[in-house]
Parts: sequence; structure tokens; C-alpha cells
Amino acid sequence: MPRKSFYLQNQAKVNIFQSFTDLMSNAFMILCLLLLLALLKSQQLNKNLTEANKRLQSASPIVVDERSGKFRFKSGSAELNPELKNYLQTQVIPTIQTTLREKEIEFIQVIGHTDGQGINQSGNLDKNIEQVAQGKQKVKQLIPGSNADLGLMRALAVVQEIKHTSGLKNVEFRAYSAGQLYLANGQLADINRNADPTRRRIEIRFIPPSQTK
Repeated sequence: MPRKSFYLQNQAKVNIFQSFTDLMSNAFMILCLLLLLALLKSQQLNKNLTEANKRLQSASPIVVDERSGKFRFKSGSAELNPELKNYLQTQVIPTIQTTLREKEIEFIQVIGHTDGQGINQSGNLDKNIEQVAQGKQKVKQLIPGSNADLGLMRALAVVQEIKHTSGLKNVEFRAYSAGQLYLANGQLADINRNADPTRRRIEIRFIPPSQTK
């Protein structure tokens, strides 16, 4: 074989090999880039999931009682005294607003708790409770016939105060009563018909979206 022809063949082989290595190098670089993009996307997805899970985690409840401010509910009354109204404005409402920004909340429960003193009178909640809940009547027009009535009245009084004096009118609140059933630690209360201001309290609980929807 002539020397020139042999040189050209070897040169062609070298060129083909270089083209192949260049192609493999480019393919490797593209693969690395795709892997990097996938890794970055996975990290962002994990971050989004972490943030979403954090927003779905339960928020700490707010307990409004004598220990959280200089106020108390009078025995047999759902009236909010000036100290309690001020505490709602300066402490409770800002905490609710912060929680709503940081968490996914479906609605807010407001639960009224009483002590075990009996109420010896006829109530009118069966006739008027819907009007009060709709804001057409004031809570002070209600007359409790039981501690269950009184707990509900106190919860409604707090809901009305919060909704009427803040930017939370579009937030769903649900008022409930636990009457004298539960102590502050969540345990069932023993029979105790004495006045006990420490049991008169409001619990505000943040309910996340249902996982069954």
C-alpha cells in the first residue's frame, strides 16, 4: 500500500475516533445537565412539599382565661368586659391573623367552657340562637338555661367581637359549648357546683382542611 494512502486511512480513523469521543463527551455533558436539572427540580419539589406539610400541620390553640389576661367572665354571664375586649384586640386577633398567613385553615372553632355552678332559670336559646349566630341579635339578649347554653353564649360573644372589630369577617368561625365537662388539661371534670373562675374559659382552635376531600 502506498505510504500516502496508508496515512490518509489512519487520519480518517483518527478523525472518526475524535468525532466519536466528542459526541460521547457532549452526550455526557447533556446527561449531567439533565441530572442537575432533575436534582434541582426534586429539591424544589421537596421544599414545596415541606412547606405544604408545614402549612397543613395543626396550629397551637389559643386559650383565653384568667391566666392569659386581667379579666374573667362573671358567673352566669357572657358579657365581655373591657379587659377581655382589649385582650382580644391586642393578643388574640393578631395571633389569629398570623396563623392564617402561615397555615392552611378550613375554619376556626371557638369553644366556651364554664364552671359547674347550676343555672336555675329558663333559657331562651331555643328561640333566639339562630338570630344571634347570624348577627341579627346581640348575645346579651340570650338567657342561659344551662351551663351548655352559657358556654355557647360566651363562644358566640367572642366570635362576634372578633368578626366585628377585625379584618376577619370572611373567615369561618364555628361556636361550640363544652359546658362544665372538661378541665383545662382536657380531662373530664368531677362534680363540683362551686364557683371556679379558672374553669371559665374560651378555647380557639384552628382546624386544617379535611384530608378526606
